Amino acid sequence: MIPLQLTLKNFLSYREATLDFRGLHTACICGANGAGKSSLLEAITWVIWGKTRTATEDDVIHAGVNHVRVDFDFICHQQTYRIIRSRSRGKSSALEFQVVTESGRFRSITAKGMKATQEEITTALKLDYDTFINSAYLRQGRADEFMLRRPSDRKQILADLLKLDRYEQLAVQSKDLAKEYKGQAEQLRQSIVLLEEQLAQEKFTQQELISLETQINQLQQLQEQNSTRLQDLQVIEHQRQAWEQQITVQETQYQNLLQDCDRLSKDLNFLQIQLQQLEQLIAQEPEIVQQYNQLLSWQEQEKDFLAKFATYQQVQKQLTQLEQQLNQQNNELNLQIRQVETRLEAVEQQEQEIEQVLARSSEVEAGLEQLNLHRQRLVELDRIQQYVAPLLQQKNNLQLEIEKTETKLNVKLEQIQQASEQLAEQIAKVPQMRQAVLTIDAQIDELDKKKVYQKRVREKGEERRDFQTTLQANQRVYERQFQELQQKLDLLGIPEAVCPLCERELDEHHRSHVIDKTQKQQKEIQEQIWVIREQLAACERELQLLRKEYKQLDHELTTYDSLQLQIGQLEAQLEATGEIHKQLKNIKAEQEELENLLGTGNYAQELQLDLTQLNNEIKNFNYDEQTHALVRGEVERWRWAEIKQVKIEDAKKRQANLESQKPQLLEQIQSLQQEIKQLHTTSEIQQQIEQVQQTIAQLGYDQTQHQNLLTQLRQAQTWYVRYQELTQAKQQYPQLQIRLQELQQLLELRLQDKTVSQTQIDNYITQREQINDYRQEIKTLEQQIHQRRQQLDELIIQTGRLQQTLVQIKELKNQYTTNCQQLKEIDKNYRIYQELGQAFGKNGIQALMIENILPQLEAETNHILARLTGNQFHVQFLTQKAGKSSSKKTTKLIDTLDILIADARGTRPYETYSGGEAFRINFSIRLALAKLLAQRAGTSLQLLIVDEGFGTQDSEGCERLVAAINAIASDFACILTVTHMPQFKEAFQTRIEVYKSDRGSLLRLSN
Repeated sequence: MIPLQLTLKNFLSYREATLDFRGLHTACICGANGAGKSSLLEAITWVIWGKTRTATEDDVIHAGVNHVRVDFDFICHQQTYRIIRSRSRGKSSALEFQVVTESGRFRSITAKGMKATQEEITTALKLDYDTFINSAYLRQGRADEFMLRRPSDRKQILADLLKLDRYEQLAVQSKDLAKEYKGQAEQLRQSIVLLEEQLAQEKFTQQELISLETQINQLQQLQEQNSTRLQDLQVIEHQRQAWEQQITVQETQYQNLLQDCDRLSKDLNFLQIQLQQLEQLIAQEPEIVQQYNQLLSWQEQEKDFLAKFATYQQVQKQLTQLEQQLNQQNNELNLQIRQVETRLEAVEQQEQEIEQVLARSSEVEAGLEQLNLHRQRLVELDRIQQYVAPLLQQKNNLQLEIEKTETKLNVKLEQIQQASEQLAEQIAKVPQMRQAVLTIDAQIDELDKKKVYQKRVREKGEERRDFQTTLQANQRVYERQFQELQQKLDLLGIPEAVCPLCERELDEHHRSHVIDKTQKQQKEIQEQIWVIREQLAACERELQLLRKEYKQLDHELTTYDSLQLQIGQLEAQLEATGEIHKQLKNIKAEQEELENLLGTGNYAQELQLDLTQLNNEIKNFNYDEQTHALVRGEVERWRWAEIKQVKIEDAKKRQANLESQKPQLLEQIQSLQQEIKQLHTTSEIQQQIEQVQQTIAQLGYDQTQHQNLLTQLRQAQTWYVRYQELTQAKQQYPQLQIRLQELQQLLELRLQDKTVSQTQIDNYITQREQINDYRQEIKTLEQQIHQRRQQLDELIIQTGRLQQTLVQIKELKNQYTTNCQQLKEIDKNYRIYQELGQAFGKNGIQALMIENILPQLEAETNHILARLTGNQFHVQFLTQKAGKSSSKKTTKLIDTLDILIADARGTRPYETYSGGEAFRINFSIRLALAKLLAQRAGTSLQLLIVDEGFGTQDSEGCERLVAAINAIASDFACILTVTHMPQFKEAFQTRIEVYKSDRGSLLRLSN
């Protein structure tokens, strides 16, 4: 790939910039740190592969804008291409791929979708992103990535660069397939053994089938005989049941007539009793009429009493309201009297309390004298405390610091002890963890085997389901054929039926022949249906067993992932055991040191010395905090006298106030009592009550007479009912006499019909007794036919099962042959994939490819290194070294990738070289790797980019590096170097200067 032109718009630190590579062979991209030098290279990787060092895709967009676009023109394999990649913030990217035609214009070769277009670009370049950054693009800070790894890791890095992981994936796939084929072979061998056992049962099955068919024929003959006899007896029984039915019907009619006669007799008796009762009631007519008239007279009197009672209630209600108003006013006045009396009692109680307070006046004066004395002593002690308090505060602070130091040491000692115990517990668990690793590893191996077996169970279940579907389809076909034959039999059963096939008339002989033939076909199809049903039942049972087994295996495999996680954790813990021993030793030493300090008290010695000096200064003041506290307590103890003195003065003021209130309260009580007396004698409400009482006396209403009259009315209400019954009796009596005559005539007719019905019943019984009763024999025959039918069904099912077994045996023979062929093929595939797994493994093709490429890498590295060092260094790659075996007597070869450097002082490892020398070695190996990777990708390395590779070089090293770049310039179409060192950029004739401005990063090409 040879770059031609790069156009940036809003990419990272650039707003708008264009870099024309035409005419550039070796050039230096220079500028200050952060100016945007590496952003140019990031633009190339972004436009081609869509990848940069940014965290998200939107981060490549310049700050403050929403769209980015990069155009890149380049030549690859003598063809000119253009790639345009753009993106809007928060949206997906757009990608276009173009090629120059013969006319000099660009033509789009963009595929459908970004992914397909990206594949087209990678195919055209024959270079993917990983190969590019490990070959043509020597990225900043990654020049020594290969060299700084351990010798054992370098081989893996080289394999990753060469993309040998594809062979590792093939090796894993081959091993998995080999393991799968091995499991399939084991399953097939077990299946073949089972098939051989099942095929051995064919002879016994055929003999049992012949025996069952003989039993079926015998039972069918007996069944036909019993069926004929049963039909004859059922005809006779039908006639007998017809007479029984006639007898039942006639007996039912006779019972209905008998019930009608009884009912009519009861109705006649009831009607006669009603007539007698009505005659008695009509005879009492004079007495009932007299009592009814008296009732009407009492009702008139009760109306007069009701009118007076209404007026009486109204006046009585008015009297009640007036009395309530009088009581309410009386209660209010009494309440006011009680409130004034309560205030009077409170005044008297307060006078007693004031007298008690004034009685302690002499005691309070003595307490005030003691309070003044102690206050004077407290003022003196407070003055001394002002000088001693700072010293006491310093003393407390020192004691607190000493205690904190001691606490910290104790806490640290406890933490160390806990850590020591935890480490000891971890070390004690090492044997258990090792045993657990072995146990879990064995469990994982067992679960791997179950995984293979589970797959075989699933395949077998799918095979059984397919077979079940085939059986169900066959069953539907046979059932349809059975229905068609049944329709033919139905047609043949019709008189004068024609042949179902040729539509000709059939005589009796041909009809019988066609029916027999059709029944025979129907029987054969029925037998096939029974066989299929038995096969379906067997297939369903087998599927249920397979489902159960698959579910059980699935349940057992649920622990597989957790076991993998456990074994990884245990192995990591075992690897950390050596570090735990070192930590425990250091902790023990630190614990002994802390215990010694706490035991001797040799900590915070400066603080303890300051504390001793402060104690001496405090003694000179002769100040005692306890005495100070006692005096302060005495002052607080005698302060009650001061409080009591205030209370005595307040009591004297309150006593004068109470003496003025007491006469006023007594005068209020006398006034309220006089108002109550006037309320009950001369008030307006009392006069209204007296007027209402006179109105009630003039009304003349007697409540006792009214109540007696109501009692007489309630007792006489029965005569009102009797009078109504008398009226109804006069109306009903003629109607009941007519109804009595009708019932007598109807009863005579029903008695005549009953006699006729009894005669018919006797005649039917005589006819029935002339026919014999065969019900018991019919029941016996039906039971025998049913039992024999069950036996036939069981035998037919057994026959179907045996026939199915023979069919299965026939299928098993084919399956046996197929399994043997499959086993042979699977064994062959197992051997092939086993060998492929070894061939694709690290010790196979991968090791061979590395061994083949290392001589090329070594030769190319030394060729470049000779230019950089003036033939003073020589690189050698060693892939194996000697190591001791477990027996410690013999040696074995260990895979590695050591790098030995030979110079004028001899041969020594790469790690012993300084920064400048190490970089020149790194650069040589890195450049040689770049060439080899480009060759393996199928393209030539025409572009070389070195990003910040000169920081560790001295002036002579820089000159040699520049000379080396110029020396290898003929191998590349374009070489770009990136640096921020001013003295280094002068070594290149062509410079691409990058600098920052208000419009973002800008480019300037200078020679």
